[in-house]
Amino acid sequence: MEQGRLRFFGEVLGLSPLPERLRQARIALAGEVDVPPSRFGPTSLSQLRPRIGPWLWAGRFVIPRTALVTNLYNHTPTPIEAGWSVEKTQVRDFRGRRLTYDSHNGTDFSVPVGTPVAAAAPGRVVRIASEYNRGGLKLFLDHGGGLMTCTAHLARTLVRVGDRVERGQTVALSGYSGLDALVTFPWGTPHIHFNVWLDGVPVDPFPHAGEVSMWRDGDVPLPSDPTTEPYAPSPIDPDRLEAGIEACSTVASRERIRAIVAMDERAAGLVAEMCYYPTRFREPVSPFAVRGVREPVLTLPLAREAVDRVVFVDDL
Repeated sequence: MEQGRLRFFGEVLGLSPLPERLRQARIALAGEVDVPPSRFGPTSLSQLRPRIGPWLWAGRFVIPRTALVTNLYNHTPTPIEAGWSVEKTQVRDFRGRRLTYDSHNGTDFSVPVGTPVAAAAPGRVVRIASEYNRGGLKLFLDHGGGLMTCTAHLARTLVRVGDRVERGQTVALSGYSGLDALVTFPWGTPHIHFNVWLDGVPVDPFPHAGEVSMWRDGDVPLPSDPTTEPYAPSPIDPDRLEAGIEACSTVASRERIRAIVAMDERAAGLVAEMCYYPTRFREPVSPFAVRGVREPVLTLPLAREAVDRVVFVDDL
């Protein structure tokens, strides 16, 4: 797929089509019957980084070829029933520090707009979705064994659903699509939000509480050249998949997920819905036939041609 110049409003900010993006933004700000409004407060201002954001918006690294980790997975989240919280009221990252916020369930790698995004392991594209209230343009990959990843806030995807991808292959271009960017521009930091799911549950890929690191190269991720490796799709249990869909209390969401024809793509739709709209579910149900094993298999989801390393922003 062509990698021409990015359109700032339509792709980088993800504002196209505008009527649909405004409808989705209202969900975050006002909520719906089954989704409480997002929570913001004075501590949310910690997401503004005026010494970093403008550089990245301008397409320039703050430190040459270095991705800045600006948010980590929060191990002490607030109850999701109270609403998706961008406040910092009870936070602890894997190091015991506070580089995260209440409801953050992934890792933010801050890079210049237009940075090539790579597959963190061999796999298959099982979903591409754009939700302005939940991470903008997102690309979901199945890596086998019940392991899935997602990169969010993209400007453009370079693959299609059903494509087989290799580790280190460029699959998208970074942006800062989503409501976050619109309300923090230009002091917010353009980044990709990286989710890891094992058995349909969000997990922290960094080592913590005796758990092994999921990064192949140690405690922190490194990029990989494109490499050809074996890949076997995650086995789906049809009964568990249907039970997971039935556990969704929102009729429209159930019908939308059931309408997805391919079983692995339907499973990805269920996992995404459970992650981004957990209040719609009576209980989470993994759609996978086998229990996943936490292993060091992931590499940095950014292309080696652009990025050499990562640095935690609170270490600068």
